[in-house]
Amino acid sequence: MRAIRALINFRPLLKLAVKNRHFIEIAVSEPEFLSARVSEKAAANAKMAVFRTEFDKFAGLSASTGSRLPVNWNDVHPCLDDRTADTPFDRHYLYHPAWAARVLARTRPKHHVDISSILNFSAIISAFVPVDFLDIRPADIRLDNLKSQTADLLKLPFSDNSVESVSCLHVIEHVGLGRYGDQIDPDGDLRAIRELTRVLAPGGTLLIAVPVGRSRVAFNAHRVYDHAAFRDYFEQLELVEFALIRERANGEGLILNPSDQVVRAESYGCGCYWFRKRAPV
Repeated sequence: MRAIRALINFRPLLKLAVKNRHFIEIAVSEPEFLSARVSEKAAANAKMAVFRTEFDKFAGLSASTGSRLPVNWNDVHPCLDDRTADTPFDRHYLYHPAWAARVLARTRPKHHVDISSILNFSAIISAFVPVDFLDIRPADIRLDNLKSQTADLLKLPFSDNSVESVSCLHVIEHVGLGRYGDQIDPDGDLRAIRELTRVLAPGGTLLIAVPVGRSRVAFNAHRVYDHAAFRDYFEQLELVEFALIRERANGEGLILNPSDQVVRAESYGCGCYWFRKRAPV
C-alpha cells in the first residue's frame, strides 16, 4: 500500500501508471523499484528548481548591467548533471590514446598509419607525425599532416612488410560482429590480426588496444579477451610493452606489465599492446 500511496502522491508517475498497467503491478510487488523512480524524478525536479533560480539571478544581473548578450528563457539549454565533485571521463578512451601517443613520442616514426581508432587520436598525433587514417567509414576531416581514406581492415591497401608504424585501438574486438556494417564472421578478429601482421614492416611498431578480462562475445558490440590468449594471437611478433587500464578507478592510471592474474581479475578492462615485428634472420 505504501507504493500505491506514493504513486498517487506523485502525479508524473501516476500518468505513466494509467498508461501502463504493468507499471502498477511492478510498483505493488517491488516497492523499491517505485522508490527509485520517485527519487530520480525528485532529484531532477530539485536540479531544475536550482536552474530556474540561477537563471532568474543571471537574467537580473544581466539586465542591471545592460544585457551585453540577449538572455531569454526560450534559449535556455539546461545542463543539469555536470555539477560533479570530480571531472568524469571514460577510462578506456582517455587512457588508451594517451598510452599510444606516448609510445609514438618514444619511437618517433616518419609516418604513422591508424586504422579505425577513435578519430581524436589521429587528429592530435598528426601535430608531430604525418598520419593516414583508414576506416570502413571515411571521416570528413581536414588537417595538415592527416589524410583520411576508406579501407577494409581485412584487405589493407599495403604490400607485405611495408608499414613502419601502425595503430588499431579498440577496433579488433568489433570485427565480424556487424556493428559497423562489416560482414558477420566469428573469426573476423583473427583475420584482422593476420592482416595487420602482414603489412607491418620488420622492426616496425604495432599498437593494439582491446577489452581484456573474462573472455566472451557481447554480440554485436564487442569481444572481451583473455590477456594471455590474445597475446598469443600475435605469435609472429614480439611484445615490447603491455599496459592495463582497469575498468574501475583504483588509485592508478596505466598499469605497466601487470601479471596475468591481475588482468584476469578484470571483467572489462582495456589491454594496450605494443608489438614489434622481428627482423628476418
